Amino acid sequence: MPMTPSYVCVPARILFLILLSGLLPGCALFNRGLERENPPRQTAGEAVETHRFHLDGQDSVIGGLASVPVQDGDTLLDIARHFGLGYQHIVEANPGLDAWVPQPGARAILPLQFILPDAPRKGVVINLAAMRLYYFADEKPATLSTWPIGVGREGRSTPVGAMAVESKREHPTWYVPESIRRAHARQGDPLPAVVPPGPDNPLGEYALYLSKPSYLIHGTNKPFSIGLRASNGCIRLYPEDIALAFREIPPKTPVRVVNQPYLVGWLDGGLYLEAHRPFDELDGALEKKNLLAELRRIGKKQARKLDWPKVEETLKQALGIPTPIFEQSESLGGRLAAATPLERPARLAGWPDTAEPATGDWLLWTAETDDEHGARRLAAQLNHIVPKIPSKVVAKGRRYRLIAGPFAQEKSARKAKLILDVDFETKSELVKPAKS
Repeated sequence: MPMTPSYVCVPARILFLILLSGLLPGCALFNRGLERENPPRQTAGEAVETHRFHLDGQDSVIGGLASVPVQDGDTLLDIARHFGLGYQHIVEANPGLDAWVPQPGARAILPLQFILPDAPRKGVVINLAAMRLYYFADEKPATLSTWPIGVGREGRSTPVGAMAVESKREHPTWYVPESIRRAHARQGDPLPAVVPPGPDNPLGEYALYLSKPSYLIHGTNKPFSIGLRASNGCIRLYPEDIALAFREIPPKTPVRVVNQPYLVGWLDGGLYLEAHRPFDELDGALEKKNLLAELRRIGKKQARKLDWPKVEETLKQALGIPTPIFEQSESLGGRLAAATPLERPARLAGWPDTAEPATGDWLLWTAETDDEHGARRLAAQLNHIVPKIPSKVVAKGRRYRLIAGPFAQEKSARKAKLILDVDFETKSELVKPAKS
């Protein structure tokens, strides 16, 4: 009996499962936590490696485009996390690659160039549309650090405006707001009033409490929600990034949250446009109207012609990549072709661990299928949900079987079977442990 292929056709539903299962809330190898003194003018490679920038006060475009080769077994989510990007960032920049089973040998574009938001360069600035946090340190020369974030889902949007960091806490306890408990109770998934520190705590290991009550900048136990609208309004960072932010950002730091899908910036005298798809809460037509008026004003002031077809194409594609828009400026294709090539590390940060079954372990077998791509895609998704269901694909002649496990306890195996059969619409067989 062939495996039901519905999991290939409903990416939004699978993302919902990944995010909401459990509790809701040339260059050297990339080094996320690298600390060093950079020269006054960084190369693109250095900016990509450190995510820490010196600002000269003139340019508002930072970083550089990069690319990395895809190996068999990679997902774009693992590549994104390792190189400091979120789901939205890498998927938008690589529309031709499957997020779960990208083609081995392809080069994934890493959109590690950013236009700074239109906001004072002080303290923390968060752009919801770009799903990115910028921290402007109070030091000379002026520096900033930047990290990808996850933000409030539709209906629980992260509020915009001015705030401040009131306090910081390591190993925070989550006091579940009553509104969230009521919502979960209506869904048949009751939550406790208090969730202590640990792997089930959606706040992760570190939290910065903001002056706007009930809103935090914190870690997460669901790292692949970074780059998505998945929280109850708080701002999430990867575990490794919140550890750095917690150390760098002191109490009383001002925080400004903006929602700017269209960003205009300067680099070496060139005008750049970065476009993201506006949130549903925004008036997209009005945002575009205001942008075009601003571009016409800039063109008149600079006495230079803009490439309006390129502007329209940039807005239409919304790849999140800064694109030069003066006439006769470099094409996006040329910029992508010249992206800094990075080596793929031996192991990607956050790559799921797999284990071989031992005597006493339980397994799950799904029905066989001749769809290798679909089976591998499902295995990748199962390896990234929370709690993870370790999975791999085994070839049987010209057919393929997905094996989930190992599970040390029958209870865990049956829980995984329920997820597979109900949420992913497959038929799974429970395999008892082999006798020793």
